[in-house]
Parts: sequence; structure tokens; C-alpha cells
Amino acid sequence: MRHRKRHGKLGRDSAHRKAMLRNMVTSLLEHERIETTDARARELRRLADRMITLGKRGSLHARRQALAVLRSRAVAAKLFGELAARYAERRGGYTRVLKRRLRTGDAAPLSIVELVDRSEAIPAPAAAAAAAVAAPAAAE
Repeated sequence: MRHRKRHGKLGRDSAHRKAMLRNMVTSLLEHERIETTDARARELRRLADRMITLGKRGSLHARRQALAVLRSRAVAAKLFGELAARYAERRGGYTRVLKRRLRTGDAAPLSIVELVDRSEAIPAPAAAAAAAVAAPAAAE
């Protein structure tokens, strides 16, 4: 029976799993879009939605609870400022998981986890890297 089994183990012990999810939720809130395996994406979605709910609450206690999970104070500031304002009228479902492809090395199913209603002005990682390389070359 699987009574009271709320989360997947992801093939890790509890400390490793907790550290991995903390890193992933920090990256998701910073970049607003990340690629990971399907199983990790499902676990990440639960934690990310909880963090955005804390951001919307906006109290000192909620900020301290979020900082206990997030790895960056800058990301926490973004969560309690920009993201809380963006999702103020939304009642839940702040993230979406899109099935993407199979990973080449081990055929693991990969997904994209992204924030719903994210601003389109955020460049894709490849476009941002190309723009960063082109900018110094243009300045010369």
C-alpha cells in the first residue's frame, strides 16, 4: 500500500533530495524556466508553488520560511517583490510542466518547468549567451 507517501524519493537519500530541490527551486525562480527530468519536475512544482504562495503572503514569517529553502537573498527579494505582484490575483497553479524529449545518454524523459505568465522579455539561455559574446565584439 502507498498510504501517506506524498513525494518521490528520486533515488537519493533525504539530505541529497532536499538539497537538490532547494537548488532547483532557486534556479526556477531566478530564471523562470528550467529543464529537468519528469520525476524531478513533478516534485519541484509542489515546492515552487509553495514558495510563491509564501511570497504572496508577504509577512516576515513567510519571508523567513522562504529563506530557509531558497539559496539566494536576491531570489527571495524577487519572489517577495516582482513574483508576488505578478501572481497576486492568481489562486494557484503558478508553474507548468511541459514534456520535452528523451535525454540522449540514458533516454530519461525530460520536461521544462516554467512559471505561468512569465514575461517574454526574458531571453532564452542560448540567446543570452550569444548576445553576451556579441556585445563585447561590437564594442571594439
